Amino acid sequence: MSSTPLPGIGVRYDLTTREQRPLSVVAHRDGSRTLSAYRKDDPDACALSVRLTSGEAEALIDALMPQHHSPSLLSTTELGLVAERIELSATSHWNGRLLGDTRMRTETGVSIVAVLRRAEAIPSPGPDFRLAGGDTLIVIGTREGVEAAAAILGRE
Repeated sequence: MSSTPLPGIGVRYDLTTREQRPLSVVAHRDGSRTLSAYRKDDPDACALSVRLTSGEAEALIDALMPQHHSPSLLSTTELGLVAERIELSATSHWNGRLLGDTRMRTETGVSIVAVLRRAEAIPSPGPDFRLAGGDTLIVIGTREGVEAAAAILGRE
């Protein structure tokens, strides 16, 4: 699979299936996806193009991937801890608010080890760190804690 940055749009991922069918997915900056399939005999001719909302894309991922695998899962340990990415939407209740206001560690027991914002990584953000829509939080905790953290951060 190859990827191509699309400035102002997102990233395009291209792959060719075992049956030599070219496919592409454009991951738009707003979280939506465009899935396109091309003709075998003419890889420049689009046979199908479907625009998916972020929720529809997640549902498709769930259908394509085993239940035990999360697309945001970074790693897991024998100690029962997981590290995951949680994206903060632009419509999140927490957009523009302080990290400490989420009471994340108190409520869920997870640690936020970094925040990815555009091309920048902010390690170990403190409680006075101001969250912004589009931030990706890297969290570590138990599976249950991480799921609770995602629910808190998903509040609109």
